[in-house]
Amino acid sequence: MADELKMENPAVESQDICACGHDHHGHDHHGHECGCGHDHDADPNEPTRCISCGAPIGEGVGHNRSMGRASFAFVGGFLIVNSYLLALLFPDEVFASELSAALGAVTLALPIVVTAIRDLIEGRVYMNELVALAILAAFASGDFRTAGIVAFFLLVTIIIESHTASGAQRSIEELIRLTPRTAHKIAEGGETEVSVSELALDDIISVRPGENFPVDGVIVRGESAVNQASITGESMPEDKNAGDEVYAGTLNISGSLEVRVTRLGKDTTLGKVEQMIRSAERNKTPFVRIIDRYAGYYTPTILMLAIITWWLPGGSMDRVISLLVISCPCAVVLATPTTIVAAVAAAARLGVLIKNINHLELAGKIRTVVFDKTGTLTEGELSVARLNPVAEGVEPAELLLTAISLEAHSNHPTAQALQRLAAEVGIPAKPVSGFQEVPGKGVIAMLDGKRVLVGRAAWLESVGVTLPAIDLKEHDSMSVVYVAVDDKVNGWIGFKDRIRPEAAAAINELKSIGVTRCAMVTGDRGSVAVSIASQLSIDDVRSDCLPETKVAYVEEVKKSSTVAVVGDGVNDAPALAAGDLGIAMGAIGSDIAINSASIALMTNDLRRVPFLIVLSRKTSAIMYQNLAFGLIFVLCGIVLSVFGRMNPIAAAALHTVSTLIVIFNSARLVRTGEDLTMDNGGAAVQKTGGEE
Repeated sequence: MADELKMENPAVESQDICACGHDHHGHDHHGHECGCGHDHDADPNEPTRCISCGAPIGEGVGHNRSMGRASFAFVGGFLIVNSYLLALLFPDEVFASELSAALGAVTLALPIVVTAIRDLIEGRVYMNELVALAILAAFASGDFRTAGIVAFFLLVTIIIESHTASGAQRSIEELIRLTPRTAHKIAEGGETEVSVSELALDDIISVRPGENFPVDGVIVRGESAVNQASITGESMPEDKNAGDEVYAGTLNISGSLEVRVTRLGKDTTLGKVEQMIRSAERNKTPFVRIIDRYAGYYTPTILMLAIITWWLPGGSMDRVISLLVISCPCAVVLATPTTIVAAVAAAARLGVLIKNINHLELAGKIRTVVFDKTGTLTEGELSVARLNPVAEGVEPAELLLTAISLEAHSNHPTAQALQRLAAEVGIPAKPVSGFQEVPGKGVIAMLDGKRVLVGRAAWLESVGVTLPAIDLKEHDSMSVVYVAVDDKVNGWIGFKDRIRPEAAAAINELKSIGVTRCAMVTGDRGSVAVSIASQLSIDDVRSDCLPETKVAYVEEVKKSSTVAVVGDGVNDAPALAAGDLGIAMGAIGSDIAINSASIALMTNDLRRVPFLIVLSRKTSAIMYQNLAFGLIFVLCGIVLSVFGRMNPIAAAALHTVSTLIVIFNSARLVRTGEDLTMDNGGAAVQKTGGEE
């Protein structure tokens, strides 16, 4: 029975099946190469086709097998019921009643026995053999009705297991179906409908209201509201205009758009989501690996116990049948995979993507959370708050012109803020030469034959620039960069940022669930960092940090606590990698964010961080509840069977009930975090400043 649980057997994966009859992952269920030799993953652009040979893909191995077994269960169950009716209504028709029972029992037992024989031929001993032996023993006793009822309950249990084990695959199939199979391509001859697989990078496509985007792209014309809930978990649509990115699988709601293709197939954000879900589902927790290691000893042990039960004084075949049925540990086998499927589904629904299930387990042990500032605790979009010349004869416009001429070549948040202001007031950048950017410090170039530096105070001082005495106490909430020409400071520029509306609530919730320290590391100056920390009740602050300083701080904290680092995944990749757990925010559309962290949040909602920790703890609790229940059920059932306190029919019925209890207990996880999908708001917006 355990081989139906693809996640519990590393050689077996739950995949789609091709029209040629082969599994769609280059291997069949028994680890042999696929006959056609193709990598049979479903093509995200053609979700019902093999990515290599184009062969049609059905509804999935788990689904097809469940439907086939359901047919056997229905026919066999009907024949067993018919046998009882014949015996009740026509007691003289013994042959007809027994024939109906025999046919029903054979029909119900056939798929179970065939699976067990196939396992034995291939040299594998799983739980299927226990079930098959129990049914054969019932046949040997001559009681076909009992054999049929036992087989019926066990077959129903296998159907439930198979359906549950393929739950992750079904969730992936649902993601794949979000992407249309065709697109409206705009070319010189007009608009034509083409297969998504025929699109190339930089093609222009039209997406109409009510259609899903087939690829990732950038809007070149039009405006619309776009529902990105399929990726981010946010129910509120986002307004999109020319220049904004859109993502495969999201829904265009209100306007017609023309989109330039930037990513195709598995390179799209949705494709990466699918790959991450696949990866998480294939991983196993350490406890499950221990179970797998000793599973091979279980069946021989039970068989020896069955022989002893048969030879005990007063032993009977009914006791042996009951023992074999009740000892099949379906509840134990299902305890972990059903919990993992439910947890990953709950996380993915809220845009929390877990690369490895071990990362989910680790999240529950987090006691320290280290936050980046800009783009994490704050919204990350700086605006120029003040232009302050200090050199004689320098006007604010001249100060801005000097700064923008250098910052036009940078993508730093302060540079982008200056670029927006210069565009608004119509000041074009002058050409520069010898441009260099020193990460986390500033930029340097030659402008009109003079050396110009724009950057942080500490950096300018380190290269020999003398800073004038400036009283910035009244502007503590601003981040400041200085502009120096030929080693003389012309002035300074102040920037402001805003704290995320939900930041305070997220940090309060972290502390309420047992996180002992919330820290902030930032490249910004101390006064700005302290101002933000005081508003958010941050316990520890490190300011004026370079990337290597952030890593050193994380390494130091790791010596005494399990640490999660939360950042934007772009500027903070070293720190994210240094933490026990790296959580990248705003990963939608960002390859760097998805690759640099253990867990990717597709939104910028900080409330996903405490949700992740709560989900981890609930997952561990439910997993151990399931395992404890399954083990107690099997042990008690074995004892009752050996001493003749449980008959085969009761054993089969309880076996099915125990499986359902485990599944329903795991399903409680799916609704975790529902409040976040209904409440997209946060705390009142607080204003502050900052630059990393």
